[in-house]
Amino acid sequence: MSQSPLGSASSSVDTPPLTALPSPGFWKRVFCILYEQLILLGVIALLFLLPNLVLGIAFGVSLPSWLTFFYLYAVLALYFVWYWTRTGQTLAMQTWRVKLVNVSGARLSRRQALWRYVYGSLWLVPCILIQASAELQKWGIIGLLFAVSLFFWPLSIYLDPRHRQTIPDRLGKTKLIQLPKMEKRK
Repeated sequence: MSQSPLGSASSSVDTPPLTALPSPGFWKRVFCILYEQLILLGVIALLFLLPNLVLGIAFGVSLPSWLTFFYLYAVLALYFVWYWTRTGQTLAMQTWRVKLVNVSGARLSRRQALWRYVYGSLWLVPCILIQASAELQKWGIIGLLFAVSLFFWPLSIYLDPRHRQTIPDRLGKTKLIQLPKMEKRK
């Protein structure tokens, strides 16, 4: 039995090639990012907070803030790169039927997925600059990060209205596609 471009066995209905599928719209991206942030709370709790609590309680050690940032950045990189190279979809992307592929529709290599993650992190730069100039504290910083990642970064699809790809997708030579709804089994 042959495989369809979506990865499942072929059926009587022809599936379009991945490169022909549309890009998700702004609101689909926003809801996917919001769901991703909820899932990442669990990832961060397990892989970030738990080891830091053990270090603090057992050894009385607290990591410096710069090391904490890089550790968190690496934990999130592992999460995204692992999912993007395996299936092209994180857990949230699976729920919203969004898939990350390279421009020819193939799965990402580890190198390409890592660069896509780095480019996807560029939204942190304006946040750091705003925080430094406005001297935001605690909840102000969290609100800024949340607003930029959830709304302003996805708005970059309108810089390229024809293809509707964000800045990280264009830089990383990747694209987000909207997968079709699967037919319900009887």
